Amino acid sequence: MKKNIFQKEAKKAFLIELNELKAFYSSKDFNVGDLCQEILNCKGKVFLTGVGKSGHIANKISATFSSTGTSSFFIHPAEALHGDMGMIEKK
Repeated sequence: MKKNIFQKEAKKAFLIELNELKAFYSSKDFNVGDLCQEILNCKGKVFLTGVGKSGHIANKISATFSSTGTSSFFIHPAEALHGDMGMIEKK
């Protein structure tokens, strides 16, 4: 019985994610090319932020950027409010 409930809930979760990916794919408001060009043209450091799972992902992306030559760092929003905003520059 429980196996069927887990199976049903997993399928529901996958369908939600699939629909979100389809919506993202169809979106005209988000231009990946422009975003990539902004990152490549950045004269300073790229900073990423997030809370919870998005924070973990942002931290990983920052580490990947840094290891591939794009200067970047992760800043947690709560830490930014307590003094880490000084790491953010206009460049």
